[in-house]
Amino acid sequence: MAQQFDVVILGGGSGGYACALRASQLGMTVALIEKDKLGGTCLHRGCIPTKALLHSAEVADNTRESTSFGVQATLQGIDMPAVNKYRDSVVGRLYKGLQGLVKSRDVTYVEGTGVLTAPNTVTVGDEQYTGRTVVLATGSHPRTLPGLEIGGRIMTSDQALQLDWVPQSVIVLGGGVIGVEFASVWRSFGSDVRIVEALPRLVPSEDEAASKALERAFRKRKIAFSTGVRLASATQDEHQVTVTLEDGTSHSADLLLVAVGRGPTTEGMGFAENGVSLDRGWVTVDGHLQTSVPGVYAVGDIVPGLQLAHRGFAQGIYVAEHLAGLEPAPLDEAGIPRVTYCEPEVASVGLTETQAREKYGDDAVTAYEYNLGGNGKSQILGTAGFIKLVQQKDGPVVGIHMVGSRMGEQIGEAELIYNWEATPQDVASLLHAHPTQNEALGEAHLALAGKPLHAHS
Repeated sequence: MAQQFDVVILGGGSGGYACALRASQLGMTVALIEKDKLGGTCLHRGCIPTKALLHSAEVADNTRESTSFGVQATLQGIDMPAVNKYRDSVVGRLYKGLQGLVKSRDVTYVEGTGVLTAPNTVTVGDEQYTGRTVVLATGSHPRTLPGLEIGGRIMTSDQALQLDWVPQSVIVLGGGVIGVEFASVWRSFGSDVRIVEALPRLVPSEDEAASKALERAFRKRKIAFSTGVRLASATQDEHQVTVTLEDGTSHSADLLLVAVGRGPTTEGMGFAENGVSLDRGWVTVDGHLQTSVPGVYAVGDIVPGLQLAHRGFAQGIYVAEHLAGLEPAPLDEAGIPRVTYCEPEVASVGLTETQAREKYGDDAVTAYEYNLGGNGKSQILGTAGFIKLVQQKDGPVVGIHMVGSRMGEQIGEAELIYNWEATPQDVASLLHAHPTQNEALGEAHLALAGKPLHAHS
């Protein structure tokens, strides 16, 4: 006999567990089903472990450059087993905390592979879990290209995170978020790195000015890249991988990282068989995240759009509150903050300048760049970059784009500015502590409001 719940959630990653925690908080009975580890890709194979590696990379860079700050230190090398131990300790602490949190909220946690066997039922082995509502949150997996087989020296981020040695040379296929983050880590660890990106620029979904700034910084760091060119073939032997591009050039390295995006994990899970509409594997939803089947919802990476943990959190919370009748405000995809944690970091929210001009018209948009050269804390840190504001003329700021060390830490205020439709004058009237990098946001808005302080008018 099936166990009955108000909500049955298939997938214990960011979207799934957020939905479970909020639904339980709102008085619903909840079953949360996960085939692997609670926390999903983000905690175990994505956000957290990669950012731990990036922090180790930052420490390596700081040590290498310590004499610039009057500190005599020597980088003797990278101990990858020790780096991985540090990374795993961070993941382990968060995993233990999350397990305790789910247990404390009285969520029925089920370990096992779940399959949708009816619009209101998920089956795990011989057990059935039936809910008034079912939430699909099965996440994503690394993609590859047709004919490019993963194995040996050709790997995705999943295998790259398990390396216990530093490659002498790496080719990274894909210049998006995952590609540039791994390229940044390996370069900091001493590897020779080349990125291959089929589109015309690195981080192609970001504002063009941010892409150009990142490319300049990568050239300075001696990270090579080829843009606007596709992979023709890749071969490997016991010593190296050789990549041939469509322009006829070839490159060899110890490893090839395939970072061409992530696909939805929806195949073989009973979705289509039970009437859930799919578009090339993605689950299509309405404005309330309900699928084509009434009572079945979807959240996170299986829903077309940004593949970000905090988007999954927000969607999971939205569904729980919607089911409770709280009428939550729908999520504005453009208002979701985005951070790429390479060195330098790239952070953004809202529209790019191109998108704003397409939406409002060329004459209705103003853009301004504040150079971090005028920011005291950025000079102390030795970082270069800028904050770019995109404004609807005589109206709110509709896009904020930042490049520089630690710029991801400024995205919180940037998100508020965009989502609260603040004008430059609104932000210019607020105080920003001196000397902080956060001050650069205030300076940019002061300039756009027509009263620049530490910037040329």
